[in-house]
Amino acid sequence: MVAAAADLRVRLLWLTLFRTVATTLILGVLAAQLSSGAPRSELSTADLTSFGIIAFSYVLTLVTGLLLRAGRVGPGAAWTQIVFDVLLASSVVFLTGGARSPFTFLFLVSIVGAAVLLGTRGAIVGFLGAATAYLLVLASLLESHPSESLPRLGLDALIQLVAQLLIAVLSGYVGEQLSRTGGRLSASERDLRELIELQDEIVRAMPSGLVTCDPDGVVTFVNPSAEAILGISTEEVTRRARVDELLPGAKALIPGRRSELRVATPRGDRVLGLSVTPLSSAEGLLIVFQDLTELRRIERELDSIDHLATLGRLSAQLAHEIRNPLAAMRGSAQMLVGDSAGSPGEGLARLILRESDRLAGLVEGYLKLARPPPPQLARTRVDVVVRETLELLRADPAFAGVQVDESLESIEAVCDAGQVKQVLINLLRNAAVAISGARGRGRIRIKVANGGDGVRLDVWDSAGALAPEDRQRIFEPFFSRAQGGTGLGLSTVHTIVQAHGGTISVESSPATGTTFSVKLRSA
Repeated sequence: MVAAAADLRVRLLWLTLFRTVATTLILGVLAAQLSSGAPRSELSTADLTSFGIIAFSYVLTLVTGLLLRAGRVGPGAAWTQIVFDVLLASSVVFLTGGARSPFTFLFLVSIVGAAVLLGTRGAIVGFLGAATAYLLVLASLLESHPSESLPRLGLDALIQLVAQLLIAVLSGYVGEQLSRTGGRLSASERDLRELIELQDEIVRAMPSGLVTCDPDGVVTFVNPSAEAILGISTEEVTRRARVDELLPGAKALIPGRRSELRVATPRGDRVLGLSVTPLSSAEGLLIVFQDLTELRRIERELDSIDHLATLGRLSAQLAHEIRNPLAAMRGSAQMLVGDSAGSPGEGLARLILRESDRLAGLVEGYLKLARPPPPQLARTRVDVVVRETLELLRADPAFAGVQVDESLESIEAVCDAGQVKQVLINLLRNAAVAISGARGRGRIRIKVANGGDGVRLDVWDSAGALAPEDRQRIFEPFFSRAQGGTGLGLSTVHTIVQAHGGTISVESSPATGTTFSVKLRSA
């Protein structure tokens, strides 16, 4: 219905323009007739009537134009146009000579206009109206000019009526074809709009980023996912951003081959998996990509877990191989201490005994790392465990001159309180040692909060950033940044957190310091 109304509005517009041109031409012909004849002091009634009809035609055209502009047109307006066109043709023909008028073709024009507006129905009504009006004009002329030749008028009338009938048939057929073609065209346009809307919706909703550029490398389109991944806005794209600025190196990739690209964005470096497809030989590139940053991080964590598990197994085997001969060495050293009492060898024997005890402690630590006792899980107030751990560490010399801030929510987790306390001791002592190594008065902040899907425990220190190579190895056994450290503290922390089904991560930068984040299951 809406499409039909729009189509009728377009037809009315064109018919109105045509009538304006035709009326102007008729006005010009009448003016030429008046100027070419003998000079007259005043216009005749017929002349005044002709100009009045033309003026009314202009007024009707103006009214129709205003209605079209306001969108208030319908079948009623079309029927009004048809009736007026027939009346206009009748008036002009009557005033300009009747059957011998040069404007008898206006009847044919009115029929064509009716067919254009309303198809076959309009052609039939237009023909009936034009034929009736033409016969009335001839009848009026016979009354005013009885001397007219009836056979001649009859032949003219027959020719005009046959012409009107043929024009009505032909224009009706053409009008119907025009309506059908217009309907099919409107349906095709509607389908095309729906297809374009569906395509736009798919492009907007797809989780992958999509970027297109012209042959010069100027970005022409960026979908919302690409904006989110790259951290850009539509305004930046409209400023003729180049694809080399958004995705450096993308244009050099081999089309059709899946590649990875590291891109610097306002959110940090992102790892993108992308493919490049030429749109055509002269229309630029289509680049589709996904954010693989989180996937690659998880892969690194899994590799680290496998690496730690392998080191743990090796540590356990090595510790078992060392513990038995170490026990024999310690027993022998004890015997030497007793046998060499008061002799110079007593000091050496005690040295062997002391170092054997230290080595035994290391072996025991390796065994706990490789096979930690299973956690005794229970509902535990994490904030209470944190406060108990801080109270325990207040007398530690490493915390002298260190300010410890607390932000503790009262929240429960399913965990082993003793093992969580061991995790906290390692993290807090490492932070204190890092601050003392930085040769400055530093701060430690410990925070317990609801992490959405678990309990989040953060330990932050102001000692500065970890080196990138240290961040990759910080949870490995035997790796230590502190002088004299065993390298088992953070490895033990990692093992305990894993045994609880939790996660641990580290973030570090020179501007913000270092934060270890532990996530445990909430109660």
